[in-house]
Amino acid sequence: MTTSLTLTRPDDWHLHLRDGAMLNAVTPETARDFGRAIVMPNLVPPVVTGAQAAAYRDRIRAAIPAGSSFQPLMTLYLTEETDPDDLAQAHADGIVTAAKLYPAGATTNSASGVRDFDKVLPVLERMADIGMPMCVHGEVTDADVDIFDREAVFIDRVLDPIRRRVPDLKVVMEHITTKDGADYAKSAPGKLAATITTHHLIINRNHLLVGGIKPHYYCLPVAKRETHRLALVAAATSGSPCYFLGTDSAPHMDALKENACGCAGVFSATNTMSCLAHVFEAQGALDKLEGFTSLFGPQFYGLRPNADQITLIKDGAVEYPAKLTVGDETVTLFDPGFDLKWRVA
Repeated sequence: MTTSLTLTRPDDWHLHLRDGAMLNAVTPETARDFGRAIVMPNLVPPVVTGAQAAAYRDRIRAAIPAGSSFQPLMTLYLTEETDPDDLAQAHADGIVTAAKLYPAGATTNSASGVRDFDKVLPVLERMADIGMPMCVHGEVTDADVDIFDREAVFIDRVLDPIRRRVPDLKVVMEHITTKDGADYAKSAPGKLAATITTHHLIINRNHLLVGGIKPHYYCLPVAKRETHRLALVAAATSGSPCYFLGTDSAPHMDALKENACGCAGVFSATNTMSCLAHVFEAQGALDKLEGFTSLFGPQFYGLRPNADQITLIKDGAVEYPAKLTVGDETVTLFDPGFDLKWRVA
C-alpha cells in the first residue's frame, strides 16, 4: 500500500483570491501547497487593463507569506471594449498570462462580461496571433435554458462557433461539469483543454439539494448528475494532458453564503491536495495525480513545471479547520463528506 507520494509542486489554473482582507486571508492557503495560480480578474470593478492587472499582482504579492515562492499569474477580464493593443502589451511585458471571457451574468461579478460575442472577435484574433490563451466560463445565460443544460448549450452555440472562426486560439474550458464538456475538451489537443475543480470531482447535485439546501456546495457552474461527476473523475484520472487542475476555489463570507440569495462559490484551497489524493487513490490512479496537478497545465500554457516538489503522506486522519477567519467574519472550507487520510508533509 502506498503511503508516500512525491510530486512536482502543483499549480492551480483557476483561482479566486478576491481583494482586501479576503485576499490577505486566503492567499497563504494557496501559497502553502501550490507554486503558481491563474488568478481570476472578476473583482469589482473588474481587472480590464494591463495597469490594473499589475496593481492587483502587487497586492497579491504583498499577501504572500515570507519565504514562499508562490507566483500569481494574472488575467484580464474581457469586455466588448477591451483594447487589443493594451492586452497584447500586457502579455508581452509578462504582466498577464491569459484573458478571461465571462458571458454577462453567468457567475459572481460577471455583469461586465460579454453579451455580443462578435464584438470580441478582434481581441480573440489578436490573442491567437500572440499565443495568449483564453480562459472561458462556459455557460449560456439565456433564461429559457435550464441551468443544468447551460454548459452543453454554450459549447454548441458559442464556443464551437468561436473556435471555428478563430481556429488558432488556445482555449481553456474552465471548471467543466459535464460529460459533454469532457468529451469536447479532448477534440483539439494542444489548442483546447479543460480544468476540473476539486469539488466537481466529489459532489453531485444530490449533495447540494437532498436533505436540505447546502449553501457551501452551491457553485457555478452548478454540480450536475452523478453520471457527469463520474465522467469528470474518469477524465481527470485518465492521464490525458487535455485535463488539469483548476480548483475554482472561490471564497465568500459565510454571511453571504448562508442567506436567502446565497453567493456561488466553494472554498477549497486549503485541503485540495488531500481531497485529490483520496479521489485518485480510489480510482487506482495515484500515478496520474502528478500529471493532472503539476505537469499538464504548464505544458498547455507553454511554461516549465515547477522546479521543487511536495510529498504527500498517508498516516491517519487529517483534520483541517472548518472555517477560515477573515476579520470578524468566517469562510467555510469545502467538506468532501469523507475522512481525509493524505496530507502534504
